Amino acid sequence: MKRKPSLDPATSSTPFDSSLEGLSHQEARIRLRSLGINALPESQSRGFWTILLNVLREPMLLLLLSCGSIYFLLGEPQEALVLLGFVGVVILITLYQEVKTEHALEALRDLSSPQSFVIRDGIKTRIDSREIVPGDLLLIAEGDRICADATVINSTHLSVDESLLTGESLPVRKVDWEPDAIHRSPGGDDQPYLYSGTLVVAGHGAARVTSTGCKTELGKIGVSLGSIATTRTALEQETGVWVVRLALLGGLLCLLVAVSLGVMHQDWLGGLLSGLTLAMAVLPEEFPVVLTIFLAMGAYRLSKVQVLTRRNHAIETLGSATVICSDKTGTLTENRMQLQSLCSNGELWEREQFAQGVPESHHLLIETAVLASQRDPFDPMERELLAIGKSYVKEHLHDAWILEKQYPLKKELLAMTCVWATNPGEEGYVVATKGAPEAIMDLCHLSTSRIQAIRGDVNRMAERGLRVLGVARTVSQELPEVQHAFSFEFVGLLGFMDPIRPKVPAAIRLCRSAGIRIVMITGDYPVTAQHIGRQIGLEEGKIITGEMLDRMTDKELSDALPSISIFARVVPEQKLRIIHGFKIRGDIVAMTGDGVNDAPALKAANIGIAMGRRGTDVARESSDLILLNDSFDSIVEGIRMGRRIYDNLRKAMAYIIAVHLPIAGITLLPFVLESITQTVWPIVLMPIHIVFLELIIDPACSVVFEVEPDETGIMDRAPRVPGSRLFNRRLLVIALTQGSVALLTTACLYGYAVMTGLSEDAVRGLTFVSLVLGNLALLLVNRSWNDSLLRSLRVNNGALWWVFGGTLITLGISLYAPFAGELFHFKLPSETALLWAIAGAPASVLWFEIYKGLLRYRNRTPPQRRRLYKVIGNTKKGLPKRKSSVRRKRERT
Repeated sequence: MKRKPSLDPATSSTPFDSSLEGLSHQEARIRLRSLGINALPESQSRGFWTILLNVLREPMLLLLLSCGSIYFLLGEPQEALVLLGFVGVVILITLYQEVKTEHALEALRDLSSPQSFVIRDGIKTRIDSREIVPGDLLLIAEGDRICADATVINSTHLSVDESLLTGESLPVRKVDWEPDAIHRSPGGDDQPYLYSGTLVVAGHGAARVTSTGCKTELGKIGVSLGSIATTRTALEQETGVWVVRLALLGGLLCLLVAVSLGVMHQDWLGGLLSGLTLAMAVLPEEFPVVLTIFLAMGAYRLSKVQVLTRRNHAIETLGSATVICSDKTGTLTENRMQLQSLCSNGELWEREQFAQGVPESHHLLIETAVLASQRDPFDPMERELLAIGKSYVKEHLHDAWILEKQYPLKKELLAMTCVWATNPGEEGYVVATKGAPEAIMDLCHLSTSRIQAIRGDVNRMAERGLRVLGVARTVSQELPEVQHAFSFEFVGLLGFMDPIRPKVPAAIRLCRSAGIRIVMITGDYPVTAQHIGRQIGLEEGKIITGEMLDRMTDKELSDALPSISIFARVVPEQKLRIIHGFKIRGDIVAMTGDGVNDAPALKAANIGIAMGRRGTDVARESSDLILLNDSFDSIVEGIRMGRRIYDNLRKAMAYIIAVHLPIAGITLLPFVLESITQTVWPIVLMPIHIVFLELIIDPACSVVFEVEPDETGIMDRAPRVPGSRLFNRRLLVIALTQGSVALLTTACLYGYAVMTGLSEDAVRGLTFVSLVLGNLALLLVNRSWNDSLLRSLRVNNGALWWVFGGTLITLGISLYAPFAGELFHFKLPSETALLWAIAGAPASVLWFEIYKGLLRYRNRTPPQRRRLYKVIGNTKKGLPKRKSSVRRKRERT
């Protein structure tokens, strides 16, 4: 009897029957070039000119262009041309950042592109769905999103949800194509046609692709499933509110200054120029730029640790996760079955003894187990059995035998039976079966005493966390309809274990130190789950089974959750109840899943995490993150990365607020002093100076802070409070205090320069030096809100030194080069005045270093404080005291 080829899409690349012949790689490439990729015309990517047009619409550039036009009207073409030159530099910097962000997003789109299984050159191959062409042989299974229109040619129990096209609430059955099949519209049972965008809800099969891209039914109605609807996240909404507030403030001040100067001096153009300068100083155009770059680059960095971000809000939420509900198989373990024990007639042989070989008494057990499996298996246990068989009982594998019949596993009888014809054309079959020990004992019709003895062996193996299978065999002349008609003889037991991933125990310890609970949810037996829990270091707690969960009310479940560490024998539908239970308690839940039935739980979780390798398309579409390697330690690395991104985002936002305050204050200060004293004070900042400062601020906040590494102890602190705002009280107080102190320092230096009789250009140069150095000082102290400045300087950040070097070189040129002095209206102040400006920058941020030191002291434990006192007490002139020889001798004794 000819064996039907496997259509399981997860099977590794293997040759197929000629009846399932696909295209060759060469033919597929030719069709791809001539017919185009399998994608709809809408694209999320932006071209260079689109990015440039968006950049030219930025309010800051419009203000700069307005100022340049006013300079032309005032008869100062040199300032106008230089200002427009700076506009070009700003455009180039912004374009670089935008293009870099777009490249990161494009890389993420490539990673997240759907994959499909096809047959190419007779080999099962996984390819990007965009590379599918008409004529390809497409392999589909439960949970797959169909990527092209196709005709079914071979299927088993195939049902498809076509509600996207038809609105039908129930899935429809699919049948194999027949020559007399009539093509109809989507919808209705017993059709052989599949449509792009629909979802396989049951069964599996093979289909010949007929249409791709715009020629599919989905493409004809202009629907794009490839695009993800983007909504404004909480961070974007909060940032948008602050941008509007500060923009309104800038517009109000601009109008006030322009009208005041126009009325007082009858210089309306000059007043408008000063007003626009103040608006430029106040406008926080960096907020949306920083947010976009941080989220895009953050998602790209997460992909480097094998975590693909599908929705931006996941980056916001990662740092506040309090509970991780993790699947066991494939996430905490390696998702491969390793044979640990053999048991024949009560005699155990452990894997540690395999190096000595396998005794003859166990050969029949291995041989029968291999015969009860597929010849070319995909199931992990069967693959392991075949490998063990080839290693230890190769002479008993019987490659010439023909598989005559199979009795599949059924819900009422958890056993799989294979019937083998030993000599073609002769009667007499070898029948082998394996399955749950209870099912195998039932098939063997054993005595009560024998059943009790076997159950004792099963229990001893199960207590070690092994998954136990029973094995039996017989010889038969007939092939009955049911397995119970065979006269099976019990052969023995097999014990399998899914080894834990090596990095998981360390990752769980890291989660515990970060205040994150780990809860294992598995379909395995409680004993197996508990054994794995001990291996990975899971906290001891109650074990709840799916049956117990069904008997609990939502209130009882919510109350019991703090003491539960393992959910065993749980079906996917029950995960949703567990998620709701944690959310009722106020937890931020990350949930892993891979199947179609996991989709509701993944959507309900604060952070839905789908498996990239074994997960179904519908699970990935319902998730926020995708683990490309299905490994738990990638989740922990993602949380660490999420915390770092959020920390750096807060520091960048605080820096922007802090640095704009002295710039806006110094711009407004001469007008305020003039209205108070009724005397003219030198105007310090003009548009050209604002642009110079923006050239420092933009790369500093968007590049320097983005690449800043983790804070010390980032995984030793509790998760962020759920619902906490980015612009919270602490951030605003720190930013406004930093900015106010920097403004006060610069204002004092400005007053000193005016009072000592320096010229207007010298006052402007000195004040500008103070602003620039204060800007750099703010950049340094905001790199870390925990570590001291000296410690943070030891942490490498290449972008920081490029910004520092470029700023200081440009500042030196503007002060000492004659042409630059004329351009900026600077005059070199005295050495004493410059020393005051240089000293003022670190003095303006000294208070923040003291504040951080007090915080570090407060966070120390009493033993750490006592050690600190001891060090201080033993210190003289900065060096530890040397102990006397008598004391050293006494301590040694």
